[in-house]
Amino acid sequence: MFQLLLLAALVLCGRCDEDIGFIEDNGRVVGGINAAKNSWPWQVSLQYLSSGYWYHTCGASLIRANRVLTAAHCVDRSVSFRVVLGDHNINANDGTEQYISVSRIIKHANWNTNNIAAGYDIAVLHLASSATLNNYVRLAQLPADGVVLANNHGCVVTGWGRTSTGGSLAAILQQAPLSVVAHSTCSSSSWWGSSVKTTMVCAGGDGVRSSCNGDSGGPLNCAVNGVYQVHGIVSFGSASGCNISRKPSVFTRVSAYIAWINNAL
Repeated sequence: MFQLLLLAALVLCGRCDEDIGFIEDNGRVVGGINAAKNSWPWQVSLQYLSSGYWYHTCGASLIRANRVLTAAHCVDRSVSFRVVLGDHNINANDGTEQYISVSRIIKHANWNTNNIAAGYDIAVLHLASSATLNNYVRLAQLPADGVVLANNHGCVVTGWGRTSTGGSLAAILQQAPLSVVAHSTCSSSSWWGSSVKTTMVCAGGDGVRSSCNGDSGGPLNCAVNGVYQVHGIVSFGSASGCNISRKPSVFTRVSAYIAWINNAL
């Protein structure tokens, strides 16, 4: 059921030898493991309709019973979208899924698909009906406005897709631990340089685990006071490959957009 179409974008950055890529279809968690069933109940599979079939394209997070948070680049195409909630194996019927059409898409007004490094890679999707909240489908917790996590704060990236560069597809939701990289480090010349803005958060870069340009739109889940919050939305990674050392996954920093999210609800 996967459409094996990889969409990549190369964007001019602060340094001419840097390239940024995002892969919408078949996002990847590299170096991860199978997540326990429904252990991330706010995780969403965003899917699009093509030739009568629905295809997984991005991750997302359920933030209201009828609102979903994802990356703007995930919904740049003019196609019909739906969300699947309560899913675990996207190639099988788990019996816990809820399928709801997307009725409206609100992307940040400053989003520019030709300049992902500028930021603003965020969108709120309005659903045609409200989800039924239960043990399998729950709302994500968002951070307080302006919160910036400390260097090495432990987080978990989740999503479906390939588990290595060019590797096989994983139908079961994957999770991988990623540690936050301070902005001062991530924006240094030997890391991402000026491509990374203060409205972004970096995580990973150890050369072992990553979200590999993908799981686009999916959550970076970070525990604060024992409660997981969605601190990041997967935005971009290195177009040179997956788990590249000093090229951590880059996420839209949710706490930088709390006011915008509230207005988009």
